[in-house]
Amino acid sequence: MTGKPIVQFKNVKKSFGDLEVLKGFDLDIMPGEKVSIIGPSGSGKTTIIRMLMTLEKPTGGEIIVDGENLWHMEVNGKLVEANEKHLRKIRGNIGMVFQHFNLFPHMTIMRNCTEAPVQVLGLSKKEAEQRAVQMLKKVGLADKVNNYPFQLSGGQKQRVAIARALVMQPKVMLFDEVTSALDPELVGEVLQVIKDLAEQGDMSMILITHEMDFAMEISDRVAFFADGLLMEEGPPQELFNNPKSDRLKSFLQRFSRV
Repeated sequence: MTGKPIVQFKNVKKSFGDLEVLKGFDLDIMPGEKVSIIGPSGSGKTTIIRMLMTLEKPTGGEIIVDGENLWHMEVNGKLVEANEKHLRKIRGNIGMVFQHFNLFPHMTIMRNCTEAPVQVLGLSKKEAEQRAVQMLKKVGLADKVNNYPFQLSGGQKQRVAIARALVMQPKVMLFDEVTSALDPELVGEVLQVIKDLAEQGDMSMILITHEMDFAMEISDRVAFFADGLLMEEGPPQELFNNPKSDRLKSFLQRFSRV
C-alpha cells in the first residue's frame, strides 16, 4: 500500500489518574488497510479507538487523520487545542461499531440508520433512506427497515449497527470487540458481514478483536499490545506463526496457536 497514512498515532500516551494505560506508541494505518489490534484485557486496545473517536483525550502525542491533527488545530500559525467544530469535522471521516450495538430502541431500523446522515451530514430524508436501504442490503437486513431493535436478534442488531455506520460513508471504520456481547451461534453472521466489507471496499478498518482466526483471515497487519506498549506488529501469518516476544508467545498459547 502506497501513499500517506489515513491515520497516524505519534508517541500517543494515555493515563487515567496515576494509571498509565498507554505508554507512548506509534502506529500508521494506510488507506484501505485492515489492521487488527489484539492483546490481553487492560492493554489499552479499546482506549486507542476511543481516542480516535474523540471519546477519550490523549495525555500526550498526536493523532493525525487524513493529514489533519485530530486533537489540535492551527490558529494564526499556532497549534491550539481543537474545538468541538474541528473535532466534529475530523470525526466525520470515522465510523465506529461498538460492542453493545447502541441502537435507539424507540426508533425503527430505518430511522436508526437515517438520523445521523440527516442531522450531521445534512442529507435529505430521501437521500438518507436510499443510502440506508443500500447498506442494509449489504448486511442482509433490507427486509427489517420497519422493525424496531427489540424485534431483532443480537446478531441482527449488530449488523444494523454496521449498516448505520456505513451510511455515513466513513474513510475509516472502527470495530470494538463487536462479537463479544453475542451468543456464540450469532458470532459467525457478524464476522461474515465484516469479512465481506473488507473484501469489497477501499475503506480502512481497525478491529479490536479476540477472534484470532478472524484476525488471521481478514487483516493486512496485526498489532499486539500488552502492558501499555505496542509490543509487536506485522503480517498475520508472521505474527501468529513466528512471534518474537515471550509476551506474545504467552498470549497466543491461550488460543492454542503456538
